[in-house]
Amino acid sequence: MYIDGFNLYYGIRNTPYKWLNVAALCQLLLPGYDIQQIRYFTAKVKSRPQDPDQHVRQRTYLRALESLPNLTIVYGHFLSHPVQMPEHPITNPVKRVWVMKTEEKGSDVNLAAYLLDDAHRNQFDVAAVISNDSDLVMPIRMARTLGKTVGVLIPPTATPSQHLARETDFFKPIRGGVLRASQFPSVVTATNGTPLHKPSGW
Repeated sequence: MYIDGFNLYYGIRNTPYKWLNVAALCQLLLPGYDIQQIRYFTAKVKSRPQDPDQHVRQRTYLRALESLPNLTIVYGHFLSHPVQMPEHPITNPVKRVWVMKTEEKGSDVNLAAYLLDDAHRNQFDVAAVISNDSDLVMPIRMARTLGKTVGVLIPPTATPSQHLARETDFFKPIRGGVLRASQFPSVVTATNGTPLHKPSGW
């Protein structure tokens, strides 16, 4: 399993299902499969003034994921840089203002690299990617040319990528009922024995 953490998060952030046990999710989505390894790709966020606890919630969640025995977290990073953008793209597209743009870097490249490396080393028979990022079309296509079965599980979204759909052996959405059935308990025990409480509002 290869999970694009931010793509999944943005698909579920407006739901009550963010305290998500991805191991349970994967097993429900692929019943009958022996899931050997889950790779979770993300980056550590920095809190913003309007949400000072953002990094605390994420860290709590990542520590809950670390308690899963067959899961590995692979980290990318964030880059912030100033850019000029329209003050308002419709009502005032001419006037431009400086804004600080933050972009997550590395997760899609890391996912692609691990998918292809694992395929070359014959680490799986079937790979499932949780993402709706069409940038992953080429590595999925290349893994399939190696004789591997590769499918995509789509986070809740209004517009599933048809580019991905055309390049996969299976392509299925993640429904709300499966998300609801895949939640961690309200308190999870971390690997060091510390209790981890579900973040408020999740």
